[in-house]
Amino acid sequence: MKSAARALEIVECVAEAGALSFNDIVARLGLPKSSAHGLLRTLEGEGWLVQESETRRFTLGLKVWQLGQRYDGHRGLAETAKPIMDALARSTGETVQLARLDGVENVYIAISLSPNPMRMASTVGMRLHAHATGIGKALLSTLDPGEARRRLSAVVLPRLTARTVTDPDELMRIVTRTADVGYAVDDEEFVEGCRCVAVPLTAEGETGIAAALSVTLPTQRTPDGWPRSLYAPLAHAAEEIRAAMGL
Repeated sequence: MKSAARALEIVECVAEAGALSFNDIVARLGLPKSSAHGLLRTLEGEGWLVQESETRRFTLGLKVWQLGQRYDGHRGLAETAKPIMDALARSTGETVQLARLDGVENVYIAISLSPNPMRMASTVGMRLHAHATGIGKALLSTLDPGEARRRLSAVVLPRLTARTVTDPDELMRIVTRTADVGYAVDDEEFVEGCRCVAVPLTAEGETGIAAALSVTLPTQRTPDGWPRSLYAPLAHAAEEIRAAMGL
């Protein structure tokens, strides 16, 4: 079990970095060199990792891609939502994101980028701290309150800006309010100069996953009446997606 856990840690570490040398992997994960050699050889032999001949750095192998293609847990939702998200990005001029919750992190499963040159840099598969993002708080609001509190209290929540809320009790008040009013905001809590409005989209009991939808924008483009001014088109898009999913 210990070797299996370490092998998974190596794959995740390489995936996050893109490419790592043997020494980088050992240093980042604190592995004994003898164990790391054996694990890397096994992962390379089974196709999970590839070692570049010139740089000697490890990258993800074809096996990772093959396995990823078989996972369709949120594919139907993402494919259904994408045209509606594209339309919302055009009408608001801002980036629209769809995410699901994994622990206390939101994982982005679809993104429609703002047509403006100044926009938040985000990619599908990116993971961000749920407590510091509007979409993350919207996702937490879909959980049973006891489960949401357990997750927020189980880890140290980093303070990313002066506005980041890290106290679990205060976060639970925000999550509860989100469930009541139907939307959550990020007012420069994840990164300075960036705001977000988000709505819960689906719960696990409906689709098997909890998902949320958001509009993200730089503070200098914040429209009058924010966040309510963005909530209306965002909520309408969410209802379109739900209807298209038959929910």
